[in-house]
Amino acid sequence: MNLVTDVGNSFVKLAVFEGERLLHLEKTTHENFLQGVEKLFLEYPDIHQSIVSSVGRLDQKDLLALKVFSPVHELTSSSRVPFVNDYKTPATLGVDRMALVTAAYSGYPKQNCLVIDAGSCITYDLLKADGHYLGGAISPGLEMRFKALNHFTEKLPYVEGREYDDLIGSSTETSIISGVVHGMVNEIDGIIAAYSKNFKDLTVILTGGDCLFLSKRLKSTIFAHSNFLLEGLNYILELNKHND
Repeated sequence: MNLVTDVGNSFVKLAVFEGERLLHLEKTTHENFLQGVEKLFLEYPDIHQSIVSSVGRLDQKDLLALKVFSPVHELTSSSRVPFVNDYKTPATLGVDRMALVTAAYSGYPKQNCLVIDAGSCITYDLLKADGHYLGGAISPGLEMRFKALNHFTEKLPYVEGREYDDLIGSSTETSIISGVVHGMVNEIDGIIAAYSKNFKDLTVILTGGDCLFLSKRLKSTIFAHSNFLLEGLNYILELNKHND
């Protein structure tokens, strides 16, 4: 069994895999990370290896404590991956994007794939059918856009409720929701259309925290996978277990 740890900006995901099958998934805070890990090793004593992917903060003491329970592979730009990385600055490529491209390589072999991760930021990553990763784009995520309107203006409020789909906002709050949500949806649909013109039979995968919210609103045909990144991390762990 494998323990997959995805340390994000807001919380930590802990997932237990047996082969390719996801057995258990939970979210925890950075502060409760070690308690969550200890509980999982008690529940699943057959966990023999772990991988950590961190785009947020993970204290070194937490990482050292995790190594007490099992060998740990820390995902970095030096980790072995199954695709050919044609990114011009491979050392700066986010570990989350590496995992997502790996999941595309594994789950959709020999296909042109555009992976869209809608989280704190929206990342777009293009994997060609021949296994070459070209790169993509990064833009602000949904929450970041709402916070930016509030932060960089004197009078615009921070809006929490977002279930408003009319094009025309009838109040300041609904105008913000309309602008942010429709702007983001049209951005994603537009980028999918642009990539589809350049890459034949494009498979589009949408994942991330805002995956379900956005999937209901996009016009484009997509595959929604909430655990796509975790599956990619599990694949990378298997690929690197004899190299650590």
